[in-house]
Amino acid sequence: MKKNILLFFSFSLFLIVKSYSQGTAFLVTDPIVEQVMLGNYDPLTYSATVVLNHPDSISQGILQRVNADSLKSNILKLASFQNRNTGSDTLSATRGFGAARNWVYSQFQQYSLQNENRLLPAFFQFDQVICNINRHKNIIAVLPGIDSTDKRIIIIEGHMDSRCEVLCDTACVAQGVEDNATGTALVMELARVMSKYSYNHTIVFMITTSEEQGLFGAEAFADYVTLKGIQIKAVQNNDVIGGIICGNTSSAPSCPGLNDIDSTQVRLFSSGGFNSKHKQYARFSKLEYKEELLPYVSVPMTVSIMSAEDRTGRGGDHIPFRQHNYTALRYTSANEHGNADVTAVGGYFDRQHSTRDTLGADTNGDMVVDSFFVDFNYLSRNAVINGNAAGMAAIGPKSPDFTVVAIGLNTVEVTIAAETGYAYYRFADRTSTNDWDSVYTMTGIVDTFIVGTAATHYLSVAAIDTNGIESLFSKEILISVPNGINELKKEEGISLMQNKPNPFDESTIISVYVDKGKKYKEACISITDSRGKEIKRMPVELVQGMNEVIYEHGYGASGIFTYTLMIDGKAVESRKMIFAN
Repeated sequence: MKKNILLFFSFSLFLIVKSYSQGTAFLVTDPIVEQVMLGNYDPLTYSATVVLNHPDSISQGILQRVNADSLKSNILKLASFQNRNTGSDTLSATRGFGAARNWVYSQFQQYSLQNENRLLPAFFQFDQVICNINRHKNIIAVLPGIDSTDKRIIIIEGHMDSRCEVLCDTACVAQGVEDNATGTALVMELARVMSKYSYNHTIVFMITTSEEQGLFGAEAFADYVTLKGIQIKAVQNNDVIGGIICGNTSSAPSCPGLNDIDSTQVRLFSSGGFNSKHKQYARFSKLEYKEELLPYVSVPMTVSIMSAEDRTGRGGDHIPFRQHNYTALRYTSANEHGNADVTAVGGYFDRQHSTRDTLGADTNGDMVVDSFFVDFNYLSRNAVINGNAAGMAAIGPKSPDFTVVAIGLNTVEVTIAAETGYAYYRFADRTSTNDWDSVYTMTGIVDTFIVGTAATHYLSVAAIDTNGIESLFSKEILISVPNGINELKKEEGISLMQNKPNPFDESTIISVYVDKGKKYKEACISITDSRGKEIKRMPVELVQGMNEVIYEHGYGASGIFTYTLMIDGKAVESRKMIFAN
């Protein structure tokens, strides 16, 4: 299996068999919807009477129209279906996954009626034996773009299936409020709000099934779009996105501890480090929030770009898309109520993956929930960040390419090499963190910049259209810049890079740059504490280019530690890193 599934659920995996035959078991129930996703349609057919396509209209419209009460109403309705397990009832009108998906579909239909029938709902059906059910359906709503010459689509997704302690238990009460009625409600709300506006790219709002059993709904759709040749610009997955309370356990990178509250931070998980298009999209999402929304919001949010693709030992529906080489990231709450280890020795008492994942508590005994586990205003803020990122990506120009050379002390010259027809560009400089240190505006296709005093820089560019919106940023180029302090150490054509970020969250990326291949038997990164005691040893490849490993220390560590590149038992180079939580 290609899934990132917790090892302690392996005993249940015999219930799940990947049995579909590609090309025969996929079906979009409305063939017009499939053609729109392929880019085979006339945009005039779906044109709004009043086309709202300017970035200010989109950004401010999303900010003003996303509604916390609407999100709450959707979550209450989703909880009312009692059990949304992948293997639950598909025939009942009131209970089970089938009733829930039919209700979501009907909501998509209503949103379409409110917006000149421009939003096209359908089911994506796939055949696969999961929890003794042979046929499963994601729900999709497709908003056709106004420019079909660039056929790339943007997907905003969240899974709707819920679970209790036993993987395929369909008899328990599994309201699955935090995991993941919050993500489902967010996607639905964005479908309602964003379908008022017009975008160059087609946007697909997707509610998936079978995430809890192994990301199967997302994987089936990723397989389908690959088979059909549907092009994807970006995927935004939303999972565990509205809760604000930290559990006693949670998967690293974790929250501070039991009952800690955080309603002003959202975490963006994505794969890779150097030259990762997934990290670049996370940075783009954060930049668009800072520039388009932050001056206008009443409650500022911290958008944290995490080092890892997901929490330790966990996975989400963005991963199958990344595995198919599509740009993908995950939005997740700052705090999470549990690590889902329902088989833990001594018992598991947090809410995630249990019957306790409910809306809240009745603290005064009047049979009415009065203390909520989900903060609907927080969920609303996360929805706005999502919608703004997708909206700006859906109207921005194509990404340029570029070259860069160091021309003096702390100075580089940047030359745009593709998409050269724009008057302005953005130039991003990154050194010691997951985020950009600075983002500059370029005039014309050649410009000179004074950068910081770091010895190495990770540089990228974006084009700016006449509406002032950036493209997605280009690939990153690693460059050494003379700084008058010290030069990048080279030994045998191998350089141990400064870990990023530093100081860092609960995990950090350690990189080794290799100019040319080297013969060796064994290479590793050795981590030692302030007393010189080795606390971790991680194998590392030494192939030409950038080689990366992720070091995870969990929440709460502090101090200065040393990491050393060891080749065949010999210490080649060492650097310091800071744990700061």
